[in-house]
Amino acid sequence: MSDTLEEAHTGPIKTPKQLLVTVVLAFVVPVFAIIALVYFVTSENKPAGSIHADRYTLGGVTADDVQRGIAERIRKVGSVEIRDANRPLLTGEQVFKAQCTTCHSAGLAGAPKFGDASAWGPRIKTGFDALVNSALHGKNAMPAQSGGDFNDTEVARAVAYMANAGGAHFTEPAAPAAAAATTEAAAPAAAAPAPTPVAAAAPAAAAPVAAAAPAAGAGQALYQQVCVACHAAGVAGAPKFGDKAAWGPRIAEGMPAVYNIALHGKGAMPPKGGSSASDADVKAAVDYMVNAAK
Repeated sequence: MSDTLEEAHTGPIKTPKQLLVTVVLAFVVPVFAIIALVYFVTSENKPAGSIHADRYTLGGVTADDVQRGIAERIRKVGSVEIRDANRPLLTGEQVFKAQCTTCHSAGLAGAPKFGDASAWGPRIKTGFDALVNSALHGKNAMPAQSGGDFNDTEVARAVAYMANAGGAHFTEPAAPAAAAATTEAAAPAAAAPAPTPVAAAAPAAAAPVAAAAPAAGAGQALYQQVCVACHAAGVAGAPKFGDKAAWGPRIAEGMPAVYNIALHGKGAMPPKGGSSASDADVKAAVDYMVNAAK
C-alpha cells in the first residue's frame, strides 16, 4: 500500500537524465520554433499559398486598401499636364486611326463611311472649311473633335484624309509655322503701316451690343459640344432633338422646371450634362432644344 502511494507521488521524472530532456524539450525547442516562424514571416521568398504579412485583412479591408485610401487623401487637388508644343504633328491618317475610325469606318450615327463617295459627295461640295469647322466644333451626333484632343491642324489633316478617300482633292494642311514661313517668303515687302486712327466715341458706345451678339449662338454651341451626345439619338431616355412628342410633356411643365433639370441633373443626366458651362449658357442650350421641338 505504501509503495503504491509513493510511486503515485513521484511523477514521470525519476532520473536526472529525464529531467534534462524535459527541460530541453520545454524551453529550447519552443525558442527554435519561434525563431523559425519569425524567419518565415520576414522572408521575401515564401512558398505559394503562404500568408504575407503585408496582405492581412481586417473586416474585408486589406493593407493595400488602406494605403490607397491614404494616397487618395493626401494627393493634390489639381494637376498640371505638360505637353510638348514642339512635337511633330500627326498626319491625317494617324488622327483617323486614333480617333475617327470608330464611327467613320462603320458609318455609325450617320457618319459618312470612309471611302463612300456617295456619302461624302454632298459634304465635299460644302467646302473644306465647312468640313473642318464641323470636325472642330461638332455636328449632329458627333461631338467636338469626335471627343478627341488634337491640334486644329491635325483635325484639318484628318478631314482632308477622309474627304480625299471619298473623292475630294483637298491638300493636307501644313504645320502653322511652315505655312507662315511660306507666306512670308512669297509676299513682297510691305509698305510701312499706316498710323492707327484714334477710335471714335460712337463705335465705343455700340460695343456692348456687339459683345452681346455671340451670346445668341451660345445655346447652339453648347448643344453641339455637350448635349448632342445624348439628345441627338435619344440616349438613356433623353428627349431626342426636334422630337415634339418627347419634348411636349416637358415643355408643359414650364421652362423653370426644364431649366432646373438641365442645371441639376435628373436620371442618367448629370448636372449641366457633365459640363462646366455657366448657368446662362445651359439655359440657352435648353432654349435652343425647346425651340427646335415647337
